[in-house]
Amino acid sequence: MKKTIACLCAAALSVSIAACGNQTTSDHTYPNTVLTGEVQTVTDTSVTLLLGELTTQEPAEGGQQPPELPQEGDGAQADEAASTETPLEEGTASQEEQATTGEKHQKPSEGESGQRPEKPSGEKPSGKPDEKTDSESETAETTSVDTEVIETAVDTAPSDLLEEGDSDGEVPELPNSEPDPLAMGGMTTFTEGEETVTLTVTDDALDELAGLQPGDVIQVETNEAGEVTTLSVINLDSGRNGGPGGGSTSVEQGTAAYTLAADGEYTDETYTSTGDDENALRVDGAAVTLNGVTVEKSAGSSSNVESGDFYGMNAALLATNGAEVTISNAKITSAAQNGNGVFSYGQGTVVNISDSTIETSADNSGGIQTTGGGTTNANDLSVTTQGNSSAAIRSDRGGGTVNVDGGSYTSNGLNSPAVYSTADITVKNAVLTANNSEALVIEGQNSIDLIDCDVSGNMSATQGSSSDINVHNVMIYQSMSGDAAVGTSTFRMTGGTLTGNSGDMIYVTNTNSVIELSGVEIVNRDADGILLRVTGNDASHGWGTARANGAQVTMTATDQVLDGDIIIDTISTLDLTLSGSSTFTGTIQFVENEAGGAAAENNAVVTIEAGSTWTLTGDCVITSLDNQGTINFNGHTITLADGTVLSE
Repeated sequence: MKKTIACLCAAALSVSIAACGNQTTSDHTYPNTVLTGEVQTVTDTSVTLLLGELTTQEPAEGGQQPPELPQEGDGAQADEAASTETPLEEGTASQEEQATTGEKHQKPSEGESGQRPEKPSGEKPSGKPDEKTDSESETAETTSVDTEVIETAVDTAPSDLLEEGDSDGEVPELPNSEPDPLAMGGMTTFTEGEETVTLTVTDDALDELAGLQPGDVIQVETNEAGEVTTLSVINLDSGRNGGPGGGSTSVEQGTAAYTLAADGEYTDETYTSTGDDENALRVDGAAVTLNGVTVEKSAGSSSNVESGDFYGMNAALLATNGAEVTISNAKITSAAQNGNGVFSYGQGTVVNISDSTIETSADNSGGIQTTGGGTTNANDLSVTTQGNSSAAIRSDRGGGTVNVDGGSYTSNGLNSPAVYSTADITVKNAVLTANNSEALVIEGQNSIDLIDCDVSGNMSATQGSSSDINVHNVMIYQSMSGDAAVGTSTFRMTGGTLTGNSGDMIYVTNTNSVIELSGVEIVNRDADGILLRVTGNDASHGWGTARANGAQVTMTATDQVLDGDIIIDTISTLDLTLSGSSTFTGTIQFVENEAGGAAAENNAVVTIEAGSTWTLTGDCVITSLDNQGTINFNGHTITLADGTVLSE
């Protein structure tokens, strides 16, 4: 069901929350109330909100004033409100596709380019007016009459390769039929309060609940029982706490130097671009085979990092609108910021690429990028990225499916994992190397599945965007930005090697996670590194709410050697199973959550199946133990939650 955009004045709808002390989780009920809050988590029947206020700044003198709300039956006022509609630009997404963005994992540190690796920069779209006058709206409505003629011309025109410099030929969207009065009187911002509350949603409002994402700012109305009966998403003009706006809120892909919009096969062609916001080659809705082609994006700036990250603007090669592209023996290079190598965007779009070389050298320029539900199938590629925020295998908002078999994938910049997943990514028989970053990152309800791969990472302890929180080789988390759905993150690795040169081997925070390891050679070259760290975080990067952003991990090791300690904080949980012929040499240590959150139940449950062995290197405390295998105590003890002490 389409999310309803709030059409009431901010002052009438917002609830003031007193700001005092640290954020707290409340069981307070709010009967017959209207509440404003930022979505933290969503389940099938409830929503957790960080409550706060909406603030609308007055427009500058002479600026447009917000219209009064039309009363029932007041046609004149309704017509006046309709006259202020703002036409959508070419490629603008529907309102249910628009989302509020927040700070993400890959936040640049001082001295870096200022762009957020793998994540939105927070910039507003360049060149888009915030409002239009009545005359401009009337002009837009007049010109929209001609769109039928334009569509006919496009449908009947030849669809062969366009000449250099042609645009993508898309027809502009008709004007949006829903004005947003909250945005018309000036900047509307959300300022967070101190209270987090979980609200049950009535059956009548469940359809609206289904479309929510963490980071959305919503307003809800409750009944006498304090249950949500209606909810609406607020279309903000700027970021949280009055910060910069969330950047791109529409599908903006820029232009293309060359566009292929008809089925065909092309061999040994060269496609180049030096233009701003321009693809060197775009395949738009066509089934195309490219053999031995050269694609060069040698220059051209990006006006909006999010449009580059999410939708493929400024990429060297963009496949979009359900295109099916088969590429072999290609050479694809990019030296432009946001110049991703090969970009697959949108449901139904499929890129099959094999035996090709991809090289990118600027920031925010991944090797192969998949978003919006697209699919990428890659075989035997050589991918190298040099810039910051430039994962070799990369995905972003909307995710999709990525299958990689064979080849080498190397990143050299800061905050540039070999693989960054907001999708379902499977990699087989490949070499994955991150020379200045953690090796792997999974965000939210997404996955990385590795089979017989050699993986290594080398995250900086001082220059990485999240090194102030933790240094690690594999990171599994939820950023709360809206780019990845809340849910279970899955990391599976079978065979191969996993090498970390700095920090902990695996770090999990602010998400549920399933980790499955089988027959992997794990090497941690940092003598102080932890095998597995399952903890909350200080929320300074926006990863949930301090005191309530722990992790819940279910980890299964099958025929696996585990060497190193495991650390869990008091708001997190671990369910560890050793199966087959697995061995675990180490201890499990509890630490207090730094923000002092409420302790979770069943923090550590350990199962040792027949044939597996746990060798202790120190005393430990766990909730419960099911031991069908062998424990070598080495003079140490295991204390259970019921007070039972186990020893030799």
